[in-house]
Amino acid sequence: MKVLLTGSAGFIGSAIGDRLEARGDEVVRVDVMLAQAHGGATPPPGTHQVDVRDLAALHELVGGVDVVCHQAALVGAGVTVSDLPLYASHNDLGTAGLLSAMHDHDVHRIVLASSMVVYGEGHYDCPDHGTREVRPREIARLDAGDFDNHCDVCGSALEWRLVEESARLDPRSAYAASKLAQEHYAAAWARQAGGAAVALRYHNVYGPGMPRDTPYSGVAAIFRSSLERGEAPRVFEDGGQMRDFVHVDDVARANLAAIDAVVAAPTGALSAYNVCSGRPVSIADVARLVARGSGRALEPETTGDYRPGDVRHVVASPALATAELGFTASVAPEEGLPAFATAPLRA
Repeated sequence: MKVLLTGSAGFIGSAIGDRLEARGDEVVRVDVMLAQAHGGATPPPGTHQVDVRDLAALHELVGGVDVVCHQAALVGAGVTVSDLPLYASHNDLGTAGLLSAMHDHDVHRIVLASSMVVYGEGHYDCPDHGTREVRPREIARLDAGDFDNHCDVCGSALEWRLVEESARLDPRSAYAASKLAQEHYAAAWARQAGGAAVALRYHNVYGPGMPRDTPYSGVAAIFRSSLERGEAPRVFEDGGQMRDFVHVDDVARANLAAIDAVVAAPTGALSAYNVCSGRPVSIADVARLVARGSGRALEPETTGDYRPGDVRHVVASPALATAELGFTASVAPEEGLPAFATAPLRA
């Protein structure tokens, strides 16, 4: 099988490409090497340094491939409002152009790196009033240190539940909006072009090769960088936010399963799957697990700070990916996060 892999120099893309080649697939590696993720690094040997917004360059590479694995994206929560055009340009315009080039070259299969951020807030229940939909948290409540979501009927703090792929999609940040737009473009392309698409909604990915401490890096890497400086990890809100952390090796395995599935899938639709460990963990406990692996007995510092685009809890069900892709994560956060404390990172 011949696979065009965008974002191939990132830590997720590298893991996917290595696994594809190890099983005998031909991989066309493409990466623009954005400074936010790669600094001033040079592209690895064999990488085509191409901007996914460059249609002419894409046309030269996409012909003759069997499937595209699209990992290239500007990631993160967004540092400033001025990041909005970057998300729209790299993530959405880039994806639309890639899909157009695929159609022109009769390439009709794509696996798209999406994200759990498309859900916005997770699934919540009130013990007395059942499932509730929640609005963005009020700034006045956040300023007062009330970080929970509350029942709109009785005011009680809501309890989080696992999110399934059929949940309402309600992005709460610029990055989240761009990832949902990518899914919508891929779904429209599948219908109009007679293609098949799989969107993998990654939860918090970590592992060897992550970029070091930048605003566009993952929170686990930021905690690790604090520990390496001898500083306690700083945790926003009260540290009780629940998330799912999935190891990069598991994400690579999920992508190979999705590539095989999309090649055999009926055309005309996009299928979405949560890619997660299935082991929810609080952000404060993430910091503790990384600290444990580092050998530094530093308790995380909960700051009470917050970002308006953040959500309280979002953890998802892995059941559909297991049932339809045969994917189940193998690395539990309790094992992977301490090991991450000493894993090699990208400079």
